[in-house]
Amino acid sequence: MTGDTEGHSDLDLTRLLQTLTVESDRYAERFGAEHGLHRTDVNALSLILDAARVGRALSPSTLAKELGLSPSATTALIDRLEALGHVERTRPAGDRRRVALEVPAAAVEANRHLFRPLAREFAESWAGFSAEERAVVARFLEVSTAAMKRVGGHDAPQRRR
Repeated sequence: MTGDTEGHSDLDLTRLLQTLTVESDRYAERFGAEHGLHRTDVNALSLILDAARVGRALSPSTLAKELGLSPSATTALIDRLEALGHVERTRPAGDRRRVALEVPAAAVEANRHLFRPLAREFAESWAGFSAEERAVVARFLEVSTAAMKRVGGHDAPQRRR
């Protein structure tokens, strides 16, 4: 670890990031419990919604890879989300063999409603940040997430067993 930069050492930043991660985990657990979702369901829903925001539909196999789940566990997860109306399995017109996970319009609005309180609280907390400060925070979060993925093996090639 490197030294101090304006009073915040690498260790200080690591601890703050760990604290944020723990609180995020706690929030996701409570959120899931309140809405009848398993923790993995919440993570899956987040990934599917993120893909939908950029106009991309996630495939079940991509979802499985992102979550580190087996095909059968992924199928059970998708079945739960589909039964609750959060996702639909569709078949793209160009390749009827593929399955894509899409979020119905009604579910997008319902999920917006579910996540709105946290978004509102974040917005209020960040209101005093300048554009330059927000750019630094965004860069910090992006590189920290990339580091976490590297260390966690998320970006590493899958090993055969």
